[in-house]
This record gives sequence, C-alpha cells and structure tokens, in this order.
Amino acid sequence: MITLRDFQPHDAPHIIKTLNDEQVTRYLSSKIPFPYTQADADWWINQGSKNDVIDAAVKAIVVNEQFAGCIGITPGEFEYSRSGEIGYWLNKTYWGQGIITRAITLICEEAFAQSNLNRIFGAVFTGNIGSMKALTKSGFEQEAILKQAIYKNGVFYNSHIFSKLK
Repeated sequence: MITLRDFQPHDAPHIIKTLNDEQVTRYLSSKIPFPYTQADADWWINQGSKNDVIDAAVKAIVVNEQFAGCIGITPGEFEYSRSGEIGYWLNKTYWGQGIITRAITLICEEAFAQSNLNRIFGAVFTGNIGSMKALTKSGFEQEAILKQAIYKNGVFYNSHIFSKLK
C-alpha cells in the first residue's frame, strides 16, 4: 500500500541513506546537498518540506508503512501561479515497482482538488527513462525537449518537459 504523509523525525536515517546514493541523486537538482548530513535531514523535516501554499506540496512516500522517498509540487509565481512543478525521488530498493507512478497520481489528484493549480509539469534529465515512463503512465504528456538546458557535474543534459492539465 502506497500512501503520502508529512515527514517525521524518524524518517531522517532513511532520507540520509537515500540521498547519499549517487544512483538516486544522479538526476536530481544540485540544490540537494551531497554528501547529505543529519543536519540537512533535520532542516528538511522541520522546515524545507513545509509549504503553506497547498497542503499536498511536499510529502513522504510510504510503502507498507516504510519510508520510501519524497514527492512534491512547487507552485509557480505571478503569471505562473496556476502551474506547479513536480519533483520526486525514491530509494532504489523501491525502483521498478510502479511506486513512483502511483505517488505521482496521488499527489496530482490531491493538488488539483485542493488548490487552484491547472497544470503540473516535470522537467526530466535526458537519460532518466524511469522518470519519463512514470510521468507518462500517470497521464503526463511530453511537451518539449529543451536542448542542453541542464548543466550538472560538468555535463549538459537536455530537459524533457512533461505536463498534465487539470
């Protein structure tokens, strides 16, 4: 059973372990610290994951009562305020089981029902085939490929933009 909930202090060791796995962080934003420390996890649980704009903004992904990852939607600002960007990560133990696809579906349903968002989009690194498949299976459509729009660790990546409308 897959559920979404707020982060809790006992999630910290799982967050630290997951975000210190280079296979997990390979296609994540470089704003996530590496190495990931206890202080980083404490900040995330107590402050970073809190968002008053929409209740569904950032949640822990839980599988059979075990912490598995994170998913969130960041609302845009000003003329982009009806659009939100989805992001997520999952401990590799849970990869390939349809968990992130289900989590994407759950958070999108919640966000569309509880906010004024009309569009949710995700930007995916070239090479992150699993994420592209999960978004497509969750009803997202590919809109664009932005050539060499991402630069991380000395490498350029195309950014694949997927979106889902309310």
